[in-house]
Amino acid sequence: MAPTAGDPSTGGAVAAPVIDRPASAPCRSLRVAVLGSTGSIGTSTLDVVAASEGRFVPWLLAAHRSVATLVEQAQRVRPAWVVVVDEAAASELGPGSLPSGTRLAVGADALDDLVRDPNVDRVVSAIVGAAGLRSTWAAVEAGKTVALANKETLVMAGPLVMRLAARSGATILPVDSEHSAIQQALQSGRHDEVRRIVLTASGGPFRTWPRERLAAATPEEALRHPTWSMGPKITIDSATMMNKALELIEARWLFQMPAEKLAVVVHPQSIVHSLVEFVDGSVIAQLSPPDMRLPIQYALTYPARTPGPARRLDLAEALRLDFEPPDEERFPAIRLGREAASRGGTAGAVLNAANEEAVGCFLAGRMRFTDIAAACGRALDEHPFQPDPSLEEIRRLDAWARQEVARWAIA
Repeated sequence: MAPTAGDPSTGGAVAAPVIDRPASAPCRSLRVAVLGSTGSIGTSTLDVVAASEGRFVPWLLAAHRSVATLVEQAQRVRPAWVVVVDEAAASELGPGSLPSGTRLAVGADALDDLVRDPNVDRVVSAIVGAAGLRSTWAAVEAGKTVALANKETLVMAGPLVMRLAARSGATILPVDSEHSAIQQALQSGRHDEVRRIVLTASGGPFRTWPRERLAAATPEEALRHPTWSMGPKITIDSATMMNKALELIEARWLFQMPAEKLAVVVHPQSIVHSLVEFVDGSVIAQLSPPDMRLPIQYALTYPARTPGPARRLDLAEALRLDFEPPDEERFPAIRLGREAASRGGTAGAVLNAANEEAVGCFLAGRMRFTDIAAACGRALDEHPFQPDPSLEEIRRLDAWARQEVARWAIA
């Protein structure tokens, strides 16, 4: 069962377009646009492309301002285009920086235009945060197959994006390990046979910390994730468990599943990436070592499966799998995510914007660790809720939430 797109205003779920292609390799290489190529997902995507034996080729690499890394990637994989979104950062590129045959484009408008280019077969949306919505929207509007690592796109504008995909014929395939696992598990039954979807959480670095100690947690401590290697923002989200809150909202729209059928369980080993329970009591899970190259490859090759560079699970070795309920008293972000998933409308956009600003304040020493979820809850409670917002209203409330959180932070 593929992810679904539907009209939330009617409560209906309409199957999203599914690419019906043979399991064998296509006749020509498929051209991939990697948005956010210098981040952890982007670099893992290039690993997958390199191991694909020519099935995929990087046609476009885009980054915001990490010019040095972008140039190194361009020299190595020689894409047709490189995009630097930040104009000031682009000025650092001197003559001869890029390899022969690779062209440079600058700015968000240029990125939107190139994402829509007919030469693009697949788009990997891996720009971190709300900044990724614009280019992902352009790709969906153009009817592309989008491997979505930017969960904020659906957190902020899930109903709008899924309706757009249904109109344009775009296919949205998840890259988050949890949502990739759900997509795979859902193939074991029909949508109406699902009792609940259970997202697993590592619990982050503070899983066993007492509540009174959390207020004094430092950024350095919060950035020491026990199982995953990720960027700083996502790592802090794991420490607060806000990542799981955002993933609940993403799952709500991606799989057209009501909030009451979504749950979270803590699984410290990060081997079981999510589970789907069906009405007959069967629970289907997807297991693999914590390696983002596997869900990236699955999104690129779907519905086929091919060998790849991801680590394998060795069942010949002793393996322990622990599960426990999350402590929502210590990690209230999960409750906020459930609330936003249930309310819909502008709740997800405000929660996401407030969190991005609060995480920045925490990393800058202007907010305590426990203040992150508190600020997000306050923004969610106080914002002028809109049940069926336009994209412009979502952007306006995104800016409002950031300004409010910045105002509340310690000067």
